[in-house]
Amino acid sequence: MDRQSVDFPAGLQPNLTPGAQILNAAPLTWRLCIPAGPAGSYRLAQLDDYSGLSRRSFPWQVGFHLSLEARASHPNIPGTWGFGLWNDPFSMGFLNRAGEGRKRILLRLPALPDTAWFFYSSPPSYLSVRDDLPAQGWLAATFRASNIPPAVLAPAILGFPLLLFPPVARKIRRGLRKLVTQDAALLVLDPSEWHRYDLTWESEDVIFQVDGQSVFNTSVVPHSRLGLVVWLDNQYMAFSPNGRIGYGMLANPEPAWIEVRNIEHQS
Repeated sequence: MDRQSVDFPAGLQPNLTPGAQILNAAPLTWRLCIPAGPAGSYRLAQLDDYSGLSRRSFPWQVGFHLSLEARASHPNIPGTWGFGLWNDPFSMGFLNRAGEGRKRILLRLPALPDTAWFFYSSPPSYLSVRDDLPAQGWLAATFRASNIPPAVLAPAILGFPLLLFPPVARKIRRGLRKLVTQDAALLVLDPSEWHRYDLTWESEDVIFQVDGQSVFNTSVVPHSRLGLVVWLDNQYMAFSPNGRIGYGMLANPEPAWIEVRNIEHQS
């Protein structure tokens, strides 16, 4: 894709795997596309405003409002897609960042999730540590992480092999409920049709609206600085109540896309 030919939304930059595209489908309308492909190969089309930033430099905090219209190529796209705010918790590694005439190396460690977003995930995804909340489908959802620094959490990576044993994994899953608070609601609508979505992040609650109607209010409010993301990929993650862990890339026999238009955000 010739990035110079695309007028990206203000403040947002593309993140694409080979073969993925972001196109101007119409004025103030962007189509994020991933090609058809087999399982095991990652495909991503994403717009975000936090690439190259440390998490403490992410741009948004309490008082944020997002409004946009969106639709998807199919109600049940294999993988995940959505839009909203998160702290990019699972990324890690070293980031090169220019500043004050020189490059700085920033270390980003995995973190607990802090999110407020409209989120779709297809089976076999199961993204919940609670058994009483929807864990797949088209959701309005939030996560609030405890105030544990990522550097303190990093040694826990050494314990990942224990997750291969379901009895131990079930205990770890219950323990995560003390570290991560979450809330979610299943949205009963067809996401392949145009709808207007509004998300308001306030100090005491997060308010989700669809087509001007309130669909979900929650007091589970993120507390860290967050980045704005709009994405489509073929990834799944699962941590099911039976303790089974799953992660991988799904096949999508047909190309898939989401369209977003009239994006407005402010804090």
